Amino acid sequence: MMQQTRIETGTAYWHGFLERWPTIDDLARAEEDDVLKAWQGLGYYSRARNLLKAARLVVSSHGGEFPKTSASLRKLPGIGPYTAAAIGSICFGESVAAVDGNVIRVVSRLFDIDLAIDSPAGKRAIEQAAETLVPTHRPGDHNQGMMEIGALICKPKNPTCGLCPLQVHCTSRAAGTAKQRPVKHGKMTVKEVAMPFVVLTDGLKVAMVQRPKPGIWAGLWTFPLAADVHENLGKPNGPAAPSFTHILTHRRLYLSFELRVWSGPAGDASEGLGDSWRWVSWSEAEELAMPRAMEKIWSHAAKSAAKVYI
Repeated sequence: MMQQTRIETGTAYWHGFLERWPTIDDLARAEEDDVLKAWQGLGYYSRARNLLKAARLVVSSHGGEFPKTSASLRKLPGIGPYTAAAIGSICFGESVAAVDGNVIRVVSRLFDIDLAIDSPAGKRAIEQAAETLVPTHRPGDHNQGMMEIGALICKPKNPTCGLCPLQVHCTSRAAGTAKQRPVKHGKMTVKEVAMPFVVLTDGLKVAMVQRPKPGIWAGLWTFPLAADVHENLGKPNGPAAPSFTHILTHRRLYLSFELRVWSGPAGDASEGLGDSWRWVSWSEAEELAMPRAMEKIWSHAAKSAAKVYI
């Protein structure tokens, strides 16, 4: 949670999760929709799904006891090398390097590594160098110290080298290359995607569709996409909410919302909507797990729907 939001925001979610699912057995028994709803607003919903999968695997394959080594932790869904090493070292005293973005920056400058960190050779060089620094005594404190140095001192643009406890050992400081480290190949390509939605409603109820897996917002609930709605289904009634741009890690989404009024029986709409849809009240729809992009315009769309009810 803390990787994608402010500490105070993530803390509120954390306490909410613990209150609802106080043990790993409780979480393992949870429904995916309930977990996604509790996660709503944080983004990166695959992490919530992996959290649930991992809890279920810990209960079914490990007797409810969390694995204690980075190698075994990496076998759990959603736990990669950094997270596994952080848990293994901080929680269980395993002597292994936890290499996040901050540590990559510190290590690349400390050893003056001129290989691109987004290349296989560069990644290996960083990981190997980081491993040579980890002590057998209190490795968790070491890893947290390295992260803090990267976050507070060895900053991306303006490192405060004079305050760094590693300054006398820093090769790039001696060589005058600190501001050129780490080296990167280039920026990530962002894909642009148009997503026109249809808000099909009779004023009191609205059609909601569960997004397919895998894909954008997999398993979450949205209004149906215009491409999935028969052109004669419902009477066009203008925009349901303002169009806007929504930025994800790898995509820039252009969202629009057309309001269509439905006056027939709910069952008759199924032929034009396909599978995985629900015809529910607006209050019931609001309880479904939906992406932040839907939350942004929810009130506006609901008010637009209320105006068509007679």
